[in-house]
Amino acid sequence: MESRLEQATGYRHTKIVDGPAGPIEVKIAGEGRAVVLIPSLGRGADDFDDLSVRLADHDYMAVAPEPRGIGASTSPLDDLSMFDLAADIAAVIEALDIAPATLVGHAFGNRVARMTATEHPDLVESVVLLACGGLVPAAPEHTEALRTVFMSDASDAEHQAAVAKAFFAPGNDASVWFDGWHRAASAGQTRATTSLDPSHWWQAGRADVLVVQPEDDVVALPANASAIVEQLGDRATLATIPRAGHALLPEQPEAVAAVVLGWLSGRI
Repeated sequence: MESRLEQATGYRHTKIVDGPAGPIEVKIAGEGRAVVLIPSLGRGADDFDDLSVRLADHDYMAVAPEPRGIGASTSPLDDLSMFDLAADIAAVIEALDIAPATLVGHAFGNRVARMTATEHPDLVESVVLLACGGLVPAAPEHTEALRTVFMSDASDAEHQAAVAKAFFAPGNDASVWFDGWHRAASAGQTRATTSLDPSHWWQAGRADVLVVQPEDDVVALPANASAIVEQLGDRATLATIPRAGHALLPEQPEAVAAVVLGWLSGRI
């Protein structure tokens, strides 16, 4: 049976792009203005399957590169930097000839999106930040839960409890994210983001920014979104999604799509 992604209007294929340090696997759905989707820490492009379908159905091209260490994206993770991660996204945009593109980054992915907009401004039309943090820290219990998610020696029960605590709003089904965690990728990404002062990429270059804040996020607290919007001034817009935590995408897919599509339609 075909997946939802394969049923999407204008579905094309998975393409392998030559990246600066090796191949990059890219999932493409739809035709039209390009929207590049960058997943959360240690997560893969599949997290964007639902949003990709919705974008394709509204005449956009959803472009979802697999991060290094996931699928056929086999570039090295050793000594990975934010410059490398941004260069990977830039290589995809250039190879597919889709500049300028809107970048949608989820959680850690919003750091990569902002770094790409900073280092490659001519390739980026605008940036959407889903669940972005970094200024106001999470409570110790939620930081510990986030750490447990990536622990290889955690039991299944401990892992699932940590996923629910760190990523999902109360009452939402955390089991949908039991799988799909890539520890080697997350370790490389963590080294990359800690090796560079966030001030380098924090303001997303000169791009306009949509900040999409989950109301119940305990990792990227709502105070972060308010602070970022205040810092960026007229370049930034804030949208809040109720009944959603840090996972956001599987929790409120329709609400996320509505906000993103509304942003895109206003950019014409």
